Amino acid sequence: MSQKVAVLGTGKIGEALLSGMIRSGWSTADLLVTARRHERGEELAARYGVTVTGNAEAARAADTLILTVKPQDMGTLLGELSPHLPADRLVISGAAGIPTTFLEDRLPARTPVVRVMTNTPALVDEAMSVISAGSHATGGHLAHAEEIFGAVGKTLRVPESQQDAATALSGSGPAYFYFLVEAMTDAGILLGLPRDKAHDLIVQAAIGAAVMLRDSGEHPVTLRENVTSPAGTTINAIRELENHGVRAALIAALEAARDRSRELASGSG
Repeated sequence: MSQKVAVLGTGKIGEALLSGMIRSGWSTADLLVTARRHERGEELAARYGVTVTGNAEAARAADTLILTVKPQDMGTLLGELSPHLPADRLVISGAAGIPTTFLEDRLPARTPVVRVMTNTPALVDEAMSVISAGSHATGGHLAHAEEIFGAVGKTLRVPESQQDAATALSGSGPAYFYFLVEAMTDAGILLGLPRDKAHDLIVQAAIGAAVMLRDSGEHPVTLRENVTSPAGTTINAIRELENHGVRAALIAALEAARDRSRELASGSG
């Protein structure tokens, strides 16, 4: 029997997930979407051939609901869904900082809820999606969430207590790399390179380094040491990074991101 999946609040990440599922073999007949704006719904229907519906209708019709709205909109959405949602439906939340208890308290009793933190590389099928079970979610529910989010990258199960840390490292992680590339590009210009050439050099260095980290099995310290010759250029650069406290700044930045995720979970802003 086919399983109907509804993506609610289909923005960029929701659309990336929808597109990935279709490429992975999901039938468009089994996919529903909702969108805040009518024009956005028409655009999705024309692009993917999926059915556009309302939130209440999706709650009644779908076996799995994926909530991709912003954290501040989650309470309103759950209020729309709850009167129409059978208790055996799987609800997957992709909202940063929102704990599964927030959803469970606003949905019918014993509704299975799974929390997922993905990131923007879902747009190119290179996401890292971190998955946690709520009180009533089973291993089967987690496996179903992995099947869905596996369409746009890798998945990893963690206890929900680790979700704030995962948000800081992975959910926000791409932005740190973009920030680093931006700074290195500016440095390349300062050193006399045209912007486009500096950009190409750094992006390819980043891609190559990432592939080596993923595929070599080597510790990042080992890979860094392989580039660092005695009295060479790299060790001089590393010394300046340490002198300017870059390592400590990164740790502090990730702690700040984790703390903000906790604030969102507590409803304090």
